[in-house]
Order: sequence, then structure tokens, then C-alpha cells
Amino acid sequence: MKRLIFFLLCLFILFTLHIQQAMAYSYGDPSEELVAEVYKVMAEELEKASPDFEAAEEAFRTVEEEVQLHMGSDWVEQVNQGLADEDKALTLQTMQKILVLNIARRLENVETNFEDYNTSRILLAKAYSTYEALSLDVREQDKALDEEIRKKFDLALEALGNPGLFGVGQKESDPDTFIETKDWILSQLQDYFQLESLDVGHFTEEDPAETGQPNKTPVAKGGTSNWLPLLVIVLVIVAVLIYTWRKRR
Repeated sequence: MKRLIFFLLCLFILFTLHIQQAMAYSYGDPSEELVAEVYKVMAEELEKASPDFEAAEEAFRTVEEEVQLHMGSDWVEQVNQGLADEDKALTLQTMQKILVLNIARRLENVETNFEDYNTSRILLAKAYSTYEALSLDVREQDKALDEEIRKKFDLALEALGNPGLFGVGQKESDPDTFIETKDWILSQLQDYFQLESLDVGHFTEEDPAETGQPNKTPVAKGGTSNWLPLLVIVLVIVAVLIYTWRKRR
């Protein structure tokens, strides 16, 4: 019986390590960054044989306030001008630059909240999902650059470390590596999309919706299924312990 309990406890530890690794190194649900998702919709509507500017404008209205808040009225006006003039190139190029600014905003906030692992991981997830919306354009022009940017995002994620669960799976963070990686990513994107500046900030007095958290917390790869084996093992261990206790009585 003791051997069985020891074996189950070993399985418990192994599954805990596996789950912690999965949670720490997953970017979560890429659909959580609304601005990036809206860009995808707008690009799809405008890349049609007959571009649908009305549908693109309808999509943009859902994030107009957010863009106004974080990037300023100039960017909103440029998008609106492109839509009004039915200028596909201006509209999409402006949206791409807005996404780069969004990446800058998220990565700068990661640096600010670096010691808060959960917040930093979520913000980095948002930055990465935003880049994924731009990745196709970058990849078509410079495949090597796209691959290198993705590697840098992976490196940034590793630099966050992992607090672990009760010390299990713990990994020290590396703020210097993160900052170096962040600066490289932003520098490359600024040059590629030809932005004069990556300065972003709040352009209205209040931002009640901005908490640093996503609309829904991103889930690790594998979702809740990662917890099922662990739950089964815990239940089995509890059952064995109860059985052993009753037998001794």
C-alpha cells in the first residue's frame, strides 16, 4: 500500500510540473486582442474583388474609442479618411501602424508590471496576438524577419520566468533579457512599418475598461483538459488514504 501511495504521489508531482509548464509557456487565446481581430475583419472586407468599405467601417467603429484613447485622434481621423475616400491602401496601412503602436503599448506595460507574472504574461499574450495579425504581411515581404520576431517573442516569454506552484516548476525571471528583446522587436516593427514614433498613452481622462487584463483570461494550451489527469490522481490518492485509514481502524 505504501508503494502505491508513493507511486501516486510521484505521478501527482509529474503532472503538476507538466501543467505549470503548459500554463507558463502558452500565449493563450490570440482572439483576445480586439483591435487585432478588427484589423483582420477589415483586411478581409477590403481585399475582396469589390472592397466592402461599409463593412470595414462598421468593424472599425467597435474599436474607434479604444484607438482614440490609446493612440489619439490623429490615427482615428486617418482611418476614417481612408474609409471615406474608399482608399484601401491608406486604411490598411494606418491600421497596421495602429497595431504596431498597440504592440508597443502592451510590451511597455509588461516592463512596467514585470514583477507581476500573471499580468505580464497576459499583456505579452496580447502583444503577440497583435503581431500575429501583422505577421502575414511581414512574412510575404521578409520571411526571415517574421521568423526572428516570433523567436524574440518566445525569448520574451521565457524571460518572464515562472513563479511555479508551491515552488514546483519555478524559473527565475530575467528583466534585462526582456528589455533587450522588447527593444529589438519594437525597433524592427517601427522600421518595417515606417513609424516616426512609438509613443502611446492615454488621450482621454478616464479609461474604466483598461485594467491590464483581457476580456477573458487566456487559457493555457490544452485548456482545462490539462487539469483532468491531476484531478483524477488527487481523487485516487484521497480514496486510497481513506481506504487505508478505515482499514486500520
